[in-house]
Amino acid sequence: MRVAKPCGMMAAMTEDRTNLEWAKLAATARAAREARGLSQGKLAELAGVSEGSVQNLESGKPRSRMPQTVAKIEPYLGWGAGSARAILDGGEPIPAAVPGGGSAGPAATDRLRSKLPLRVVDELESDDPLIDSQVIQLPGTGGARMTVVVHGRPDATPEEIQEALLAWRKAERKLHRQPDDDTEDPAHAANGS
Repeated sequence: MRVAKPCGMMAAMTEDRTNLEWAKLAATARAAREARGLSQGKLAELAGVSEGSVQNLESGKPRSRMPQTVAKIEPYLGWGAGSARAILDGGEPIPAAVPGGGSAGPAATDRLRSKLPLRVVDELESDDPLIDSQVIQLPGTGGARMTVVVHGRPDATPEEIQEALLAWRKAERKLHRQPDDDTEDPAHAANGS
């Protein structure tokens, strides 16, 4: 006698979930969140889910199904769609897609290294908590812009991260209110000295 294999909804309902790596998913999610300098509450706010959803994800407790909120959380951890499932199956998270196609993998790093000074690439690749980033259009330049990436110290407390964020906001306001100074020598300005 031949027995049909479950498919579609039935396959999902009969899947053996005892061998899924819920603890690995929890640890990987927690590490990704902390690497971005996010609290559970801030991650929940960004993803539009409850803080309890983030806490449940990071608990490592086996579940009968994948919570729907995980798909909303993945992008804020720097993961592509389906990363949580890949981790549950013993794999690694899928890097989030970056604008212009591709992912933030080795090819993207090689492109950055060919275009930017090493000190800038090193800062962009830093695991220090990301506080903010900003692209500022430079007035009167026909589209030239400045990119600012603000990182905190790797061992910074949440309070120190908050202090750094406030300091950045103050500096950002000053950047946007820079008075025009047409008396400066353009060659001097181009050299940054």
